Amino acid sequence: MAKSAAVEIEVGDRTVRVSNPDRVYFPARGETKLDLVRYYLAVGDGIVRALRERPCMLHRFPSGVSGEKVHQKRVPNGAPDWLQTVRVDFPSGRHAYELCVTHPADVIWAVQMSTVEFHPWNSRRADTERPDEWRIDLDPMPDCPFSIVRKVAGTVREILDELGITGWPKTSGGHGLHVYVRIEPRWGFQEVRRAALAFAREVERRMPDEVTTTWWRKDRDPAKLFVDYNQNARDHTIASAYSVRGVPEAVVSTPITWDEIDDVEPREFTIATVPARFAELGDLHAGIDDTAYSLDTLLEWADRDGLEAEGSSER
Repeated sequence: MAKSAAVEIEVGDRTVRVSNPDRVYFPARGETKLDLVRYYLAVGDGIVRALRERPCMLHRFPSGVSGEKVHQKRVPNGAPDWLQTVRVDFPSGRHAYELCVTHPADVIWAVQMSTVEFHPWNSRRADTERPDEWRIDLDPMPDCPFSIVRKVAGTVREILDELGITGWPKTSGGHGLHVYVRIEPRWGFQEVRRAALAFAREVERRMPDEVTTTWWRKDRDPAKLFVDYNQNARDHTIASAYSVRGVPEAVVSTPITWDEIDDVEPREFTIATVPARFAELGDLHAGIDDTAYSLDTLLEWADRDGLEAEGSSER
């Protein structure tokens, strides 16, 4: 198939050249690389807010989502001089300069580099070792229906309300739900992870027939929902709000209200439908940075229960 001519996209005060704009990325409806660019432009305020100043791993699909996926941490040589990065260090002694989004053009540049999914850290460049975001990942096992996800989300909200904490839900773009909480950047990854485990155990305590916190996948009941506290470990990332997922239908991880959870159908949120929703409702996570919460109570729960988070904390 012949390559289509490159196009130049004006993004605020910057210009991004997009090559092969007609390459089909999502075969279910035939949506192209340029369609992906237009989607991210339509939700520009939301995706920038979700990624702002966070180290960001890029999930690239050079030939579309039916082809090879590349996990890219390092910004390559030859990137525009306006593109910002942040250095992160790994236990191996190596380091990487990862994308640090501050402008919508940064997102479009990443799409030009064949990025479909954006996976940011839960810390920011001011101090990459102290997260400011606690992530509650409701991850259903293979035989767990979405009705259970909805039910567990209600218990998550109940506990957050008891703690005096506001959580911000979104669809995962897969089979589960995520709830994000803005936290004070006072703790390292291990402590945030312990707090997340303490919360997960409280959810499990209240819903023992539906929820598991068993670490090893092989040991989990396939009909239960796993509250994946390990998503708060260092260098673990999940798709951001407004990130498209690398599936043929171009499903989007989409912010929702708590009141929508009982009726939401996550597969209906795609690059074809989310722009109109965004235009009507705006960014439902627009207030997420207004208040940062303490983990003190959750860490007290962790101490009370003698909790140490299992599994690998770094990779």
